Amino acid sequence: MSIPAEMAVDRVGLIAGSGRFPLIFAQNARESGIRVIAVAHHGETAHEIERFAHEVTWVRVGQLGRIIRTFRNAEVRHAVMAGGIRKVRMFSNFRPDPRGLALLARMKRRDDDHLLRGVAAELESEGIRILESTLFLERIIPREAGVLTRTEPTAEQWKDVRLGVPMVKALGRMGIGQTLILKQGVVVAVEAIEGTDAAIRRGGSVAGGSLVVVKMSKPQQDLRFDVPAVGPGTIEVLREAGGGVLAVEQRRSVLLDREELLAAADAAGIAVVAVAPDAE
Repeated sequence: MSIPAEMAVDRVGLIAGSGRFPLIFAQNARESGIRVIAVAHHGETAHEIERFAHEVTWVRVGQLGRIIRTFRNAEVRHAVMAGGIRKVRMFSNFRPDPRGLALLARMKRRDDDHLLRGVAAELESEGIRILESTLFLERIIPREAGVLTRTEPTAEQWKDVRLGVPMVKALGRMGIGQTLILKQGVVVAVEAIEGTDAAIRRGGSVAGGSLVVVKMSKPQQDLRFDVPAVGPGTIEVLREAGGGVLAVEQRRSVLLDREELLAAADAAGIAVVAVAPDAE
């Protein structure tokens, strides 16, 4: 996604969650000449964010009012959400302020998709437009379906990829998770609250090596602020679990540290592929 010329963006707000995604976004935005005003979350966001963002305010999960005040004080009119908040933190590190509590009280459903849309609506009601988090990141989004590594899946692994795609979409439609782990036509693990890496480890403990990991977006997912992302750490976890295949969705996934990820995959004999959402 590119910024329309008429928007004349010279600064962007960043609501930073966990992982490498917020860091890579901030670095790329800064290199593009955009001033980055970040709101980082205690216990979630890496402190490296302070190297890449021009301004950083630290908040607790749920402090929506403080996020809005930070952006308004910095005259931010456009913002992105990058990186997730681990669901387990919602039980141990949740400190909502009055604005956050008011939003929760109005919500009938509190799954990821509805919470993020609710936060986006609150920001936009204050004149802060939410942009896609893939802004400035076109280079690390797989645009076409195909094999991204020198290592290629076997015919049997391709069957598992094609079997897994519609299953992951069905799970996503129910709000369960974005990742499925298969082996020889059998589902050995499903991602839930624990996240992708833990699901891969669980699959490896159940079925051993040569796993096929399929990670896709949910059909109802709003890609402005919730894009499936994998990085070198994902490859390392899969290597420890016995290797196999990592399948991501073309145009709707981010490969963090893409060159490092693909090199690590080839070194471990792991195939990384991009697939269409309707692959069969």
